[in-house]
Amino acid sequence: MQLTRAADYAVRVMIHLAGLPPGTWASQPQLAEAADCPPQFLSKVLQRLARAGLLVSHRGNTGGFELPAAHRNASVLRVIEAIEGPLRLNVCLAPGASCNRRSWCPAHPVWVEAQTALEAVLKTAAIDELARRARSDREPRAGLVRGPEWN
Repeated sequence: MQLTRAADYAVRVMIHLAGLPPGTWASQPQLAEAADCPPQFLSKVLQRLARAGLLVSHRGNTGGFELPAAHRNASVLRVIEAIEGPLRLNVCLAPGASCNRRSWCPAHPVWVEAQTALEAVLKTAAIDELARRARSDREPRAGLVRGPEWN
């Protein structure tokens, strides 16, 4: 299983917006640059995030997208599922009769454990905390002398 680029871009956008002061919004071109994403592709990602209620869209010449205060601490799992839908490592983990071997398959408990672990990690990774980490990683440390820049 591999997440789509859309999910990765969505997480990047959310982290960028969480790093802005509350009540601030960014234009689609600004977000495309911050997420290192083609603007046309990002449009669909932003629409999905807005439909999921994670972002607010402001129309007009000075419009853009805002991360409401209520969603600044959204989990990475919530962001991914807004783009991808429910996250499943294997078809046997989907609700309903997705696999007729589920009751006796020796691999099923392994898939369940892996799914549980993945969800736990993604649920505890909060967008606002990732934005704080990104901000502190970019800030120069006191007393740190930078060496020559290399290409």
